[in-house]
Amino acid sequence: MAEIARHDKTSRQLRMLSDALDSGRLGPVRRLINTLAPAEIGNLLESLPPGKREVVWGLVDPEDDGEVLLHVGDEVRENLIADMDPDEIIAAVEDLDIDDLADLVEDLPDTVIDEVLKSMDRENRERLEQVLSYPEGTAGRLMNPDVVTVRADVTIDVILRYLRLRGELPEHTDHLYVVNRRHQYLGRVALASLVTHATTMPVNRLIDNEQPALDVNEPAHDVAREFSDHDWISAPVVDENNILLGRITIDDVVDIIRERAEHQALSAAGLDDEEDLFSPIKRAVRGRVVWLGINLFTAFMAALVIGRFEVTLQKIVALAVLMPIVAGIGGNAAVQVLTLMVRGLALGQVGSSNAGILLWKEIRVALINGILIGGVVGVIALIWFHSWSLSLVIACALIINFCAAASAGVMLPILLKRMNIDPAVAGTVVVTAVTDIMGFFCFLGLATLILIY
Repeated sequence: MAEIARHDKTSRQLRMLSDALDSGRLGPVRRLINTLAPAEIGNLLESLPPGKREVVWGLVDPEDDGEVLLHVGDEVRENLIADMDPDEIIAAVEDLDIDDLADLVEDLPDTVIDEVLKSMDRENRERLEQVLSYPEGTAGRLMNPDVVTVRADVTIDVILRYLRLRGELPEHTDHLYVVNRRHQYLGRVALASLVTHATTMPVNRLIDNEQPALDVNEPAHDVAREFSDHDWISAPVVDENNILLGRITIDDVVDIIRERAEHQALSAAGLDDEEDLFSPIKRAVRGRVVWLGINLFTAFMAALVIGRFEVTLQKIVALAVLMPIVAGIGGNAAVQVLTLMVRGLALGQVGSSNAGILLWKEIRVALINGILIGGVVGVIALIWFHSWSLSLVIACALIINFCAAASAGVMLPILLKRMNIDPAVAGTVVVTAVTDIMGFFCFLGLATLILIY
């Protein structure tokens, strides 16, 4: 319900913006934009065609420019930055957190990057260079080096006086991290504990060392799973020597989860998850034609199988009517299994230790579904074409194709994963090709054996 409400709100905002822009009244547009959060502005910008997008972008408060750029896709961000002056870009990014700036900096022109680095003090420049030194998609690239650390041998009173002198805390600070003299991570202390215990109590009696620190090279999707499993708001990041390097916060993890969901949904259709909704036609064609070409190749393979049974089709026209049923239902069954497997692989729930068990389970499910669906289709074929033999052929073909769909749905994602190919990208094309070819071959092959000979 919340998701539907959010979509309705975006639709209303988009309609209001479009009406105001069409009438040439920029005052209402500016007022609406100023009431929105940066993420909402980014969503609206992605929903507007280029002409209106430029107008709205020009009305965004300059103080929000950097945050808005973080909440749009790469292609939209590239176009927005291209229309900005170097001074505007520098002003937009200078107040961003280090981890957010690391997300943007590689999209900036080289000359602007140099100016941004020059505008930063030495400490923040070194922090940014540290974050950028780690590979994209790792904990090191996600972390913010700005952390509040304390020593174990001080009292709560000392920490509270230190915090008051500091004046402010980084966003989403729920714990302070305890380190030793070599800056090695020892544990954490909850802010709630600091305000509910006597000020004379030493910190070492409040240390919580149950939360494991994240390794700086841990993949981003594993980081997201850790946060989901343990309901963390923040987590420390350490190197191989247990030196505290920074922390990752829940807002960064939410972005990972959202981006991964978008990637899986769009990649399954052969689309680039960073493609602008209003991208130029040439660019859109270039991004999609590859997967359409692969689909065309697999379609020709299925057509070759059909061509081998041309004589059978000429003699029994009813086969041509029923063929799409065998392939279509088999393809849907395969995609169901594939979706479960891709999710399981993403969550680390599927591996070589349980692949065989999963395969046997899905084959049994396929047999039962095949018998049920095959029986229904067989009865319909009998009523329609008055042929017991044709009814038996299509029922058997569906059972076999359901089993093939289960096998392909389980094994192909694992195989693609081992080949370092994203199953979310290639899986749907491959498994539907398998079920199309197997479905046509079984149906027409059985028809040839039973109905012709």
